[in-house]
Amino acid sequence: MRIMLLLVVAAILVGGVLWFIRHQSYGKYQESTNDAYLQADGVTVSPKVGGYVEQVLVADNQMVKAGQPLVRIDARDYQAQAAQSQAQIDVARANAAGIEAQIDEQQATIAQARAELASARADAAFASGEVARYTPLAESGAETRERLSTLRNQSKQANSRVAAARAGLASAERRVGTLRAQVRQALAQGEGARAQLDAANTDLGATIIRASIDGRVGDKTVRLGQFVQPATRMMTIVPMDKIYITANFKETQVGLMRAGQPVMVEVDALPGVEIPGKVDSISPGTGAQFSVLPPQNATGNFTKIVQRVPVRIAISAGPQTRALLVPGMSVEVSVDTRSARDSAKRMRAEQEKHNERAAR
Repeated sequence: MRIMLLLVVAAILVGGVLWFIRHQSYGKYQESTNDAYLQADGVTVSPKVGGYVEQVLVADNQMVKAGQPLVRIDARDYQAQAAQSQAQIDVARANAAGIEAQIDEQQATIAQARAELASARADAAFASGEVARYTPLAESGAETRERLSTLRNQSKQANSRVAAARAGLASAERRVGTLRAQVRQALAQGEGARAQLDAANTDLGATIIRASIDGRVGDKTVRLGQFVQPATRMMTIVPMDKIYITANFKETQVGLMRAGQPVMVEVDALPGVEIPGKVDSISPGTGAQFSVLPPQNATGNFTKIVQRVPVRIAISAGPQTRALLVPGMSVEVSVDTRSARDSAKRMRAEQEKHNERAAR
């Protein structure tokens, strides 16, 4: 009996020593929590344009690929807008072509005005020459002064016709500038109509709502015949291949936690199945700091509460296991922080040196 008692005591001592050794080398560096959940960054599907739903092309919980059509909105109004914009473009082109034809006609008018000016100048030169020739004759009495007066009057009339022809030519040339301005105006109107056509085609293309990512359809609320406004929530696409874990650790647990450390995950829905993972990132603030109403402890009585820090964990699950994982599931995670076990000593040493320098 005494030997059995000694053996039991010895076994307890050996077990205690082994547990202590394992705890010092492994156990105390394992940080675990059951305040953890599967998550995925789902994409809300909403229309860019309003209208009546003509077709719903997917079912609840269906897997979809990026670019796959999901919903079709009645496009007749947007087709009419596009046709109207195209008609405005055609009208602007026709106007520009008509004005270009007027410019060609105006060139002929300019040529005619130049010919008339040349003829008027020739007449004026002849009349001036006649006045110059008859002036000495009239002074000598060889020709009557009435004849000289008639020639002078004809010379003035010829000069007036030159001025009129010159003004007509200038007006015809300015008319070309006016017509060219009208051409530019018509082309600008065409550009405006083309911009409206581009916008109408964009709206027309937006009547077919497509999946932006690969994933599974969830929270589908859209129905056939429903009138939807822009930004109306119709469904959510959940990227099932990009599921991760958000684990909320106590602030006393994250001192040695670093990105890249290994993690072991157990899903409540899959007892006995361990999924490996790693720490992806650590939140820059506690969960309370990012809440709708962050706590204000500057007034009133204060009760200290251990805060929790969200930690994002990437998982590596097999195809069959991943097919069963959905966002919102509860999990339990354990992070192996042994890779940072010497960092606490280094931090204390560094801070002590800093304190010494600051005290000088």
